[in-house]
Amino acid sequence: MPVAKSQHAPQALPAPAPAPIPSAAPTSVSVGGLQYRGRLTQGGWLRGQAPDGTRAVTLGGTPLPLASDGTFFAAFDRDAPASLALAVTASDGFTLSTELAIAPRSWRIESINVAKRPGKLPDAEFQARRAAELARIGAARRLGSTAGGWRQGMIWPAAGRISGEFGSQRIYRGEPGAYHAGIDLAAPAGAEIRAPADGVVTLAAGDAPFTLEGHLLILDHGMGLTSAFLHCSDLVVREGDTVAQGQLLGHVGMTGRATGPHLHWAMTWRGRRLDPRLFANPER
Repeated sequence: MPVAKSQHAPQALPAPAPAPIPSAAPTSVSVGGLQYRGRLTQGGWLRGQAPDGTRAVTLGGTPLPLASDGTFFAAFDRDAPASLALAVTASDGFTLSTELAIAPRSWRIESINVAKRPGKLPDAEFQARRAAELARIGAARRLGSTAGGWRQGMIWPAAGRISGEFGSQRIYRGEPGAYHAGIDLAAPAGAEIRAPADGVVTLAAGDAPFTLEGHLLILDHGMGLTSAFLHCSDLVVREGDTVAQGQLLGHVGMTGRATGPHLHWAMTWRGRRLDPRLFANPER
């Protein structure tokens, strides 16, 4: 795949202003030749090294792909259960299983004594357009790549304070609204957006902005891990481009459904929604 050219030399941007620190510290474990390290908490992640001769690795019964060197990656949804079994099966059929304790998080929940407003019924044209957009987003997240960004400690894609927290949610007279599935960085319009880790561009809505996300970019970091960047003013990469950590992707804007300029950074792994703060280095 062609390598997109940055307009500036790759560089790490400063971390946003401090926000509440998630509840789990990085953990390193070695059990019977199985090694793993990660943030074992809701919205967190795990990188592991399987013993030589491993035939399969599963998490909660779900098979995990193994890289050629026996390494693997997994992550935990915002609402992940309190424990999941990590199992390694050797070539002779012997299985070693260890129970992972997934630390719960204290989400910012706001209870409001008003009824949840029904959304305005979209017209047929919007419904058709939105269905096509959601299909593209789903396909981009499933496409996959051989990128190695999942192995890296990530950098912040833009400078700015965290103005919207992952997992926050409003409850309207007992009826929950959708939770915030990423973090918002209050960066000014035109600020640079840089790749948090190596990846392949699987979606770049640079010419025709999406109805809600505006100019949207999805970057596949490999092993099913993806980053999405919403509301961009413009993009400087195209679908199929391979990008390196720190490379310029575009600029902050307020396209789509946004009330002001900011960058919404969302991460997923195989349908699970993750907290970008648990990936970025230094951690905040």
